[in-house]
Amino acid sequence: MELPDFMNYASKFSQKDFADKITRIAKRAGAKLVYAALILYYTLQSDKVSKSDKAIIIGALGYMISPLDVVPDAIPIAGLTDDLAVLLFVLKKVWTGVDPDIVEQAKSRLSKWFDDDEIAEIGSLFDGEE
Repeated sequence: MELPDFMNYASKFSQKDFADKITRIAKRAGAKLVYAALILYYTLQSDKVSKSDKAIIIGALGYMISPLDVVPDAIPIAGLTDDLAVLLFVLKKVWTGVDPDIVEQAKSRLSKWFDDDEIAEIGSLFDGEE
């Protein structure tokens, strides 16, 4: 699957739209997508992250929020796979700037929407890593 130029979606991002979307799709999307989105969202809030990293994070979160993407979110399961691919792609690019406290903050927030079994299934965000 070829990723679109998700920087075109930067204008779609807002904190309110992010909160609305993540709350609405939490159970349907699965813990891994929500976890990746939360890490990016909290990383965006950090003053330790470069402006260029913040720009691509905003683009990725805007892509997730936008109803217009490669695979429409209305298509069950498949509709969110492109969102997850974009979030993981950007997360991997900015990973060195992600503070361990942010990872813990994201895990803590997950507990509001998912049970322990669902959270345990997240495993590694990136294939082949533990």
